[in-house]
Amino acid sequence: MAGYRRQLYRDDAVVLRAQKLGESDRIITLLTRRHGRLRAVARGIRRTTSKFGARLEPFGHVDLQLAGDPKGNLGSSLHTVSQVEGIDLYGRRFLGDYSRYTAASAIAETAERLTPVEREPSLRLFQLTLGALRALAEGSHATTLVLDAYLLRGMTLAGWAPALIACAVCGTPGRHRAFSVPAGGAVCPDCRPPGAAHPAPATIDLMSALTTGDWRVADATETGVRRECSGLVAAHLQWHLERALRSLPLVDRGAPAAGPVPPPHAGGAGADGVNRGRTE
Repeated sequence: MAGYRRQLYRDDAVVLRAQKLGESDRIITLLTRRHGRLRAVARGIRRTTSKFGARLEPFGHVDLQLAGDPKGNLGSSLHTVSQVEGIDLYGRRFLGDYSRYTAASAIAETAERLTPVEREPSLRLFQLTLGALRALAEGSHATTLVLDAYLLRGMTLAGWAPALIACAVCGTPGRHRAFSVPAGGAVCPDCRPPGAAHPAPATIDLMSALTTGDWRVADATETGVRRECSGLVAAHLQWHLERALRSLPLVDRGAPAAGPVPPPHAGGAGADGVNRGRTE
């Protein structure tokens, strides 16, 4: 539109992904608090003189000023990052930790898949994603438990939660032994389809605990139960997404809780170790 001047607005966001654009720019995929998922161009971010490149790496929680129409009615669908401040750059805390890094990648990819429409607000998913990345950074629970809890709760927000305390087909309450992904979760003997899995009762209990946030039960489970739970959760999610997540096969399913890792100290960082400078 002739004479259109791009609007400036602020929001905080989780950085989900960064892609190269041209020789020095990147397209940043963001899950924002108030405006849902959107993409923005970060000009000059790949130059060695860039002052804000590290603040727009994946898994960071940042405060941004963006140029563009927040409703997407005018101008390009791509916004432009004009200012950025780091609130907590979680990726720095596990950059060298394969298990937590790949779990964070799966969380970010899932968040992007669960927001198929750009600029559609999803506050609960934003809060869930932020909380999962914070839990990974703190290392208070096993990496796979944090990831599976995120996937189960994300499916609950999307309306895809597996049935765990009643038959997915007929609704008969009870603790059913069979589990069918196409049927929608646990199934009773009368509704059990051919090929249904028969997980251990402790596996269903773990899925329930992760869905409700009962970490006392979840943390006490054995490795074999966690592996079986992860397989069912991944299968259920990818059935509803109708495509595989590229990052899930890379997750280390045998890793214990990593323990907290303090953020690195860097020049210009504040008392919390986060550089809060702005772009120009």
